[in-house]
Amino acid sequence: MAPQENLSKIAKEGFAIIDEFYSRSRRQESQICEYPVQKSYPIWRSFATPKTIDSNQAAKRYGGIESMVATQQSRKMTSRANTFAVLILCSALAVCNAANGQQAGHRNLAGVVELVKTFNVLNYGAKPGSQQESTQAFSKAWQEACGFIGNGRVRVVIPPGIYKLSELIFQGPCKSPTPITILLQGTLQAVSDISAYPNQAWISFDEINGLILTGGGTIDGQGQALWEYNDCKTNPDCTHLPAAIHMSKVQNAKIKSINMINSMGFHMHITQSYLVRLHSLHITSPGDSPNTDGIHISKSNTIKISRNVIKTGDDCISIGQGSTNVTINQITCGPGHGISVGSLGKVPNEMDVRGLIVKNSTLIGTTNGIRIKTYPASGPSRASGMLFKDIIMDNVKNPIIINQNYGSDSTQPSQVRISDVVYQNIRGTTISPLAVSLNCSSLVPCQNVHFQNINLQHIANQKLTSTCANAKVGYFGVQNPPPC
Repeated sequence: MAPQENLSKIAKEGFAIIDEFYSRSRRQESQICEYPVQKSYPIWRSFATPKTIDSNQAAKRYGGIESMVATQQSRKMTSRANTFAVLILCSALAVCNAANGQQAGHRNLAGVVELVKTFNVLNYGAKPGSQQESTQAFSKAWQEACGFIGNGRVRVVIPPGIYKLSELIFQGPCKSPTPITILLQGTLQAVSDISAYPNQAWISFDEINGLILTGGGTIDGQGQALWEYNDCKTNPDCTHLPAAIHMSKVQNAKIKSINMINSMGFHMHITQSYLVRLHSLHITSPGDSPNTDGIHISKSNTIKISRNVIKTGDDCISIGQGSTNVTINQITCGPGHGISVGSLGKVPNEMDVRGLIVKNSTLIGTTNGIRIKTYPASGPSRASGMLFKDIIMDNVKNPIIINQNYGSDSTQPSQVRISDVVYQNIRGTTISPLAVSLNCSSLVPCQNVHFQNINLQHIANQKLTSTCANAKVGYFGVQNPPPC
């Protein structure tokens, strides 16, 4: 018998003894390891949290019952029986923790055992290493995990291997009271057929409250097979190729320790979401891959991006309309187009951008460093409250740039009002003599822009310059290039 089967058999027999002791009916196979939530066992009734069991607490509370002085022999016998029951339950708990069953125990940092319900995609028909698609298997595993209403944490496991997938939607809302963890240990590989993505996204997360995506695996968009069909450089009304990950109406989410390569379009697009953390990601595509932004954010609040390495053919991170309270920290960016606010003002009635912090980051060989870009002839909106500090530029072409005449030949000025922008402790090297370019709107000039301790050098020791148009700028500390 395999070790896992041995453990499951021991656990089942242990619980059978307990069920018989308390005159309960024998549990079904699917109920193995569910005993911590059974409040009908007298010995557990007094615990404060019936969903968990602290075996140390149990031993302390009941382990010394045998030595208690009892006046009645029946009380002694009952106490001994209860002690025996506790020992069986605690032993079975360890067995469940070791068994790789559908539901197993997990000891958290406080030493309390929690239940973990696992949904392995292999059990739903996923075929690693095969040209056969595993999309339906992934979808079924998610649907059962999302609909699980038992106790404990929920986890979807994607073991090592390469899985072919077409459009995949992780749809919520889910019933689990705790975040669902997707443990990605393998490689997800996109089907190289554009017709397989009718909704312009490859992997979507919709209407989910509580999500963790982690595991060290890889998401491979296979974009090299489709980039030739991207005509956005010549067609302003082009349709973007599918994003590798699209998150819409997602709350309380964390994506960490994941590799993303060669997305067809954006590697990650987050919209209409709240409290999303992205850290320890490695995002890579060739420097000439079109519109492969690393992370694009729009219409979202409280997004935290940190400790990521991003190398793409477009913006490493782009901040779109309606983004508020976004923090970007410890990013290594390049190649690519840098970190951008915008483009803003392309469509009517856009939402404001406010509350952006970019800090402790390095840009290497990028086309732009820190950029704010808006379309001319736009409708009215605002972009305000932005801080860029402690940024290192390494051979960057345009280190600091505001361009409010982006992407159009229109002579009508932009109505996106830019204000309250601080550039602080920006240093490094540039390949262009023009290191700072502020080209603001003649209709709504840039207001309250501050430069503090800017120290840039040309790689060939040429003199650096700045240009300013329609901008009210204040300067403090070191300024190289010199102020406008």
